[in-house]
Amino acid sequence: MSKKNWYALLAILLIGAMALTACGGQEPATEVAPEGGKSEVEVFSWWTGGGEAAGLEAMIAIFNEKYPDIEFINATVAGGAGTNARAVLATRLQAGDAPDSWQGHAGQELIGTYVAADQIEPLNFLYEENGWLEVMPATLIPLISQNDNIYSVPVNIHRANVLWYNPKILDENGIAVPTTMDEWFAAMDALKAAGVETPLAMGEQWTAMHLLETVLLGSMDPAAYNGLWDGSTAWDGPEVKAAIENFERILTYTNSDATSLSWQDASQLVVEGDAAFNVMGDWAEGYFRELGKAPNADYGWAPVPGTGGTFQFLSDSFVMAKNAPHRDACIAWLTVAGSKEGQDAFNPVKGSIPARSDGDRNLYGEYLQSAMDDWASDVVVGSLTHGVVANDSWKTEIDTALGLYLGSGDIAAFQSALAAACATSGPCK
Repeated sequence: MSKKNWYALLAILLIGAMALTACGGQEPATEVAPEGGKSEVEVFSWWTGGGEAAGLEAMIAIFNEKYPDIEFINATVAGGAGTNARAVLATRLQAGDAPDSWQGHAGQELIGTYVAADQIEPLNFLYEENGWLEVMPATLIPLISQNDNIYSVPVNIHRANVLWYNPKILDENGIAVPTTMDEWFAAMDALKAAGVETPLAMGEQWTAMHLLETVLLGSMDPAAYNGLWDGSTAWDGPEVKAAIENFERILTYTNSDATSLSWQDASQLVVEGDAAFNVMGDWAEGYFRELGKAPNADYGWAPVPGTGGTFQFLSDSFVMAKNAPHRDACIAWLTVAGSKEGQDAFNPVKGSIPARSDGDRNLYGEYLQSAMDDWASDVVVGSLTHGVVANDSWKTEIDTALGLYLGSGDIAAFQSALAAACATSGPCK
């Protein structure tokens, strides 16, 4: 069996209950230039399609131009929200076969996993050499740091709480873009009555978790939402119960084949006129543009109802493996990832805004310029699905509870499982 298939087999066994707290394994090999004297760098991510892959290729092109003597090995693995890729990564780290650099999410996914397992190297020297502390948002630095050490290079900012809608469907039915949960319910009831079969498009389970976190935020104020992750808001309390009830009602407007659809499939239902709404991060906008769709004609956007004035964010970051096999080449890659040139090549295609504050606004489309404005002015909270607010163990328990709930519809059991997860893996101990 090939190494690639072996990793894939192990990954399948790990996906359901991945905690990613394993030790770093045996020492990686030291850097050796391949035949011909050319060095290499292996970069691991889950950007395999759409605007994500195109954005990565744009950044790789800059890397290849700046470092022609380094071979870039693009080690991508497909999988919704990185689930499959991170399972494969876990097996590689356990086997002592770490890539030089890999993608992770700023926040507890990074700190509670790779830093806790002593698997990545501090990058303070890169920030000092490149002056990045002057251009990286103060909001981000604590999320990628521990004990005064900075552990990753963020390449973007994404917004999670985006409601995408089909303007034509709403106009034809005389429906205004909803701003509250009650307005959203009324809009979807009216659409159903008018014969719209799918008021809200949804995909596989991780997209249901993404929807859940936005409904939690939209059913609470930002302080109460933040309290879920620091222990000051009770998971077994009335606010969470009301949010789950809203979530249960929202699910009644979704497509019956959700479990068989990717996020791209679900988002495409909106721009093709087969659904009115979809809740997805703003990487969907990059996908819409890849399909040749036009903003405000084929798709519109707004904060998820109840979340106006709040920016629920995530950030993709790259790390350097401890004892990276090709350390100097990895430093070269991270230097490009953190550069203005690299981020301005990557983000307009990916459908995100740069992590740096000095990005060239003129390179970004109408939606992304609006995201830049909101990032600068809104209250900022973190995403659950995308690694900011909960460590992997806690997120896995929430995901398990969600899967059981989607099968049973038992609100009481779901809320009890969420409270138990916080007690087991979160701050509610």
